[in-house]
Amino acid sequence: MSDFPFHVAGGVFGGGRSIFLDALSLPVEPSVSTASSSRRRKLWEISHKFHCPVIGVCFECDELRRLMNKVMHLPKDAADFLLHTTAVGCCEERSRLADVLQKTLEKRYQLTIRQFASIKTDSDLRLAWKVACKEGRNIPAALWACWTHPDCTDQLEQEIYADIHMIQHQLGAHNRADQNAMKALKVENVGLYQRLESSQAELEELRRKMAAQSSQSVQTIAQLRAELAATGARALCYAKESVLRDALPDLETRQVLAQRLSDTEARAKEARLQAEELSREVGRLRDFAKHAEETIESLTREDDALAALPEDQLSGKCVLCVGGRSGAVNSYREVVEQSGGHFMHHDGGLEESLHRIDGVLAAADIVICQVGCISHNAYWRVKELCKRTGKPCMFVKSAGVTSFGRAVNEFGKKP
Repeated sequence: MSDFPFHVAGGVFGGGRSIFLDALSLPVEPSVSTASSSRRRKLWEISHKFHCPVIGVCFECDELRRLMNKVMHLPKDAADFLLHTTAVGCCEERSRLADVLQKTLEKRYQLTIRQFASIKTDSDLRLAWKVACKEGRNIPAALWACWTHPDCTDQLEQEIYADIHMIQHQLGAHNRADQNAMKALKVENVGLYQRLESSQAELEELRRKMAAQSSQSVQTIAQLRAELAATGARALCYAKESVLRDALPDLETRQVLAQRLSDTEARAKEARLQAEELSREVGRLRDFAKHAEETIESLTREDDALAALPEDQLSGKCVLCVGGRSGAVNSYREVVEQSGGHFMHHDGGLEESLHRIDGVLAAADIVICQVGCISHNAYWRVKELCKRTGKPCMFVKSAGVTSFGRAVNEFGKKP
């Protein structure tokens, strides 16, 4: 048997009163005298056998579980019967749970309590209870208001107890009848639902067939209209063609001439395009020839400038050229060697590795950097290395041989 006691009207199953209170850890407060007075009675002041119908009628199981969890610890899987009997047992004397239930009932049924407060005799109170039972509404509120009313006698208490007992039996019988009716309605509903599904399937099939027939009819009508329009158009074309042939007996000759004219215009357009292409090619060749003449003149001037450079001006110094045009490297070399120096070259990171600059710059006495033909990394690397080592360095914007010769000549003049 469970350790929790089962409290019912008239006794306790599963343990005495002290064992029950110890298990719930609820403090027992002194009972208030139930002597006749003008004030309403509390929950723990009414007869204990009335607690069972009060708890059962006035509280739903979920609500009762929530209220009891405020003042005691209950197992999560506690049955509804255990909740009910435990709550009934706690109402025998004043306790924390009894206080919570008392406040809940007073707040919930305060309107009915105010209405019953105007009743001053047990006969009027009995009449109000009978009216509530006859109407079948607000029975829990009337039950609570009557049993806690100061004018409720012992005989009226017993009558109310008997009425509520029978009402519960009748509700149970009605529930069983309602359950049987509900089962019959469920069976009937299943049959109706099956018939509805069958009817809906038949209706959907009929709708699908009607839609297919309608679509086929629309297509047939559209096809017939197209054929009718085509027949009318052909007849009209034949009539117009006949009229044109009668009006223009040499139509075929004109059509041949029109075709020849179209072909001639196409050939003429193609010839114009070819002439434009040839004209552009001639312009390009002229520009190329002009550029070649300018290059020849520039190279001639550079050769003259190179010839004018003095010999032995560098006195054996090593000149490093960074960047420049790849086709002019040999010319740079001739300028340096004619001036009595040694020539080294680095392309400025275009093809050669940037790390090689460190070695060749360390071996050079003079550095000429042609900034227009090197990368940004090579420019900053040369500038930093020359600054660090104190090597003389000149940055030349132009990559021409003449500019390179002037740079060499300038270095040669310095002591």
